[in-house]
Formats: sequence, C-alpha cells, structure tokens
Amino acid sequence: MSYIEKKIDSEEKYRGVIVNVRLDHAELCDGSVVKREVVEHPGGATILPIDDEGYCYCVRQFRYPFQKELLEVPAGKLEYGEDPYECAVRELSEETGFTADEIISLGEDYSSPGFSTETLHIYLARGLHRGKSHLDEGEFLSVEKHHIDELTQLVMDGKIADGKTIIAVLKAKRLLESEK
Repeated sequence: MSYIEKKIDSEEKYRGVIVNVRLDHAELCDGSVVKREVVEHPGGATILPIDDEGYCYCVRQFRYPFQKELLEVPAGKLEYGEDPYECAVRELSEETGFTADEIISLGEDYSSPGFSTETLHIYLARGLHRGKSHLDEGEFLSVEKHHIDELTQLVMDGKIADGKTIIAVLKAKRLLESEK
C-alpha cells in the first residue's frame, strides 16, 4: 500500500527572512482531503570540529525562541543555491575560526518532517587549523572546548537538547570508535 499524499493546491500564508509558510490541501491514500501547514526552510549545515586529542569545539549562544543559551555544534542556514558542504566549511570558519584538512559527511537530518522542509547536513571536521572567527552581523557566541566523551555524556544526561548537536556528537563518537 502506498501512503503518498497528493497536493491539490497551495497558498502562501507568510513570507519571511528565514522561512515561508504555506497551507496546502492534500488528498490522502483513502481519498479524504486534509490541510497541511508547511514551513519552507532552505536547510542548513552543521559541523563538529574535533582535534587529534578528541576535543571538540562547540558554540554557546542565546536562542531567542527558548530564551536561554544552548551549547551547539557550529551551524548555519544554506544560502540560495549553496552546496551544503560549502556551507559547513563557511560556518566552521565564521563561528570558530578553524579550517580543516578533512571533512566527513555524517548524513542528513529532517528537523521536523511533519511540517517543515528543513534538511540539516551534518559533518565532522578533522585536521584543524586555527584562524580568526568572523561572525555574522548580530551574531554573538563563545567557542567552548569539550572532549568527545564529555559531550557524549552531556547528551546522554539530557544536558544538550539541540537535535543537530545530539546527532553530530553521537554519530562522530560512533565513527571514532569504529576507527580504533
């Protein structure tokens, strides 16, 4: 049986700087018609920089919707037509000042597939070279150094709640363990 939903029509409800919102009518596999609210997002890339001793460089920044600071992996929104790999490289440099000899894809994450088109591309950066960060206008953050084992424990203890960071840390930890 196929569970494909066929879009009947679509109406843009909001056009913003980061997201657009539309209301679709869709036909379900049983023939019934439902409304689907869709948040269109260009997607993004996130990158976990890790040095030869297993230390990772994360960023702490205030997240307005939650009204608190979060510890996260460096990340950013894709620019129109931008390759996710290039976005990850850009964000690594902008937020931490690092460049890397090796960048490994750790896969993708559909952040909220029930209503959003956002896809996050997740990377691991190794062979780090320190440079100077150059934050976007209106961006304020600090870079923190944590061992991968400590980050993994923070994830497992529920002290890191950001989904992209959880995925990046656990996938990186698994990859590093498989290389031993």
